[in-house]
This record gives sequence, C-alpha cells and structure tokens, in this order.
Amino acid sequence: MLEANNLIKTFVRNEKHNVKTSFNAVDDISLKVNLGEIVGIIGPNGAGKTTLLRMLGCLMKPTSGSIDITLDGKKFKNETEIKKTIGYLSGNTKLYGRLSTRELLTMAGNLYGMSEADVNSRISMISGLLNLDSFIDNRIEKLSTGQTQRASISRCIIHNPKLYIFDEPTLGLDIISSNSIVEFMLKEKKEGKAVLYSTHYMEEAEKLCDRIIMIDKGKIAAQGTVEELKELGKSNDLREVFSNLIGRGED
Repeated sequence: MLEANNLIKTFVRNEKHNVKTSFNAVDDISLKVNLGEIVGIIGPNGAGKTTLLRMLGCLMKPTSGSIDITLDGKKFKNETEIKKTIGYLSGNTKLYGRLSTRELLTMAGNLYGMSEADVNSRISMISGLLNLDSFIDNRIEKLSTGQTQRASISRCIIHNPKLYIFDEPTLGLDIISSNSIVEFMLKEKKEGKAVLYSTHYMEEAEKLCDRIIMIDKGKIAAQGTVEELKELGKSNDLREVFSNLIGRGED
C-alpha cells in the first residue's frame, strides 16, 4: 500500500524585475493506493502530476508531508529501500542506446541484486508479456518509439515490484504498443499489484482505473470511481466530466 498525507512541494520562480516568488506545484495532496488497485492521476499540463509522482517515487523530496509504503506487513521508510521496492517509469527516462534490451535488463537485474537464473527467468517472462522477442537483442538506439517505451517499462519491472508508479507510459505510442502496456497493467492488477498511473488519455483511464484523482493547480479537484465522477460532472463522457470539474480544457 502507498499512502501520502498532506504533500506540499514549493518552488521559487523569477518574475519581472528579478523578483522571486514561491508557489506550490503540489499543494496539500493526500492519497492512498491499495494492492490490487489501479489509481489514475489526470490533469492539465502543469497541474503538478509529474512533481507528485516524483515525490512518491523518492526522486524528489517534499517540502512537507509524509509518504508511507507498506508491503507484506513491512513499512519502508528508507529511500533506497523504497526505490528498490517500486517500479517507477518517468516520461523522460533516458536509456543506454548502445545496449540491447536484453543487456539493459541484465544490468538492471544485477543492480537489484538478482541471481543470474532469476534475471534470465524474468527476461523470458517479460519478453513474452510485452512482445519484446523481435527486438530484444537489437541496440536500443535503433528501436522505434513504441519499442523503446516497452524496453523502458521492462526495465522497471525486472525485479517484480508490487507497486508501480507510471507517468504517462503510453504517450505518443501507436495503438498496438499502447494496448500491450494497458493489458500488462490489467494483468498486474489481477496479480495483486498496486498501480499509480498518470495519463492524458481519458479512454485509457476509464478502462484501467478503479479510482481516478483529478489534479489542477497542485490540488485535488475531484476524485472517485469513474461512475462517481460521471455523476459529479453530470456527463457520461469522461472527457466532458474532466472539463466540467476542472473548469478548463486539457492543455
């Protein structure tokens, strides 16, 4: 389980005449993600989604607030332990282009302290799961956008984490690649994993998510199941619900 309480992240920006002002990119957000559940994060560009996910993934320290991760009865507090426990996918992760996907996964498995047998077993399973077979031994720099994204996701799951934090994993991908990732997320949910999933695609959120948290200007604007949000936003179209509840269209 992932639980965050009253998270705030404050930044300082330069205004006109070199005047510095502070603002909260994330402003008092609390949330919970349980095992066997997919929770969606949606919001316009600049709403604070990526900053929130970076704090939850221990890539950025909150200005204030707390983050607790509990798995199999053990509460993780140490940042290094948390990073080893979760699978975190950032929207701008860079991979080593001269490595093949197989080499990347082997290196990642070694960093997680996995045995050679476990690494090879996981690579075989992941290759079938994400349809990597046709390019797993090709250099990453030669891969298509969709293939590179699947390689990046495979890196995040090599250690079989129970908690995923994914930031727009299907952005810019073709339908086949997107479907592979969506089906993978649904399978992991059935396996009892916890997933925090940021996306701009309303249809994807509706298909995947047990609950959705809508964020705007660093705050939670609305949250609930798809049906609860449709009732709240007075529409059966989630895209229209989003516009009604946020008060402005997607950027």
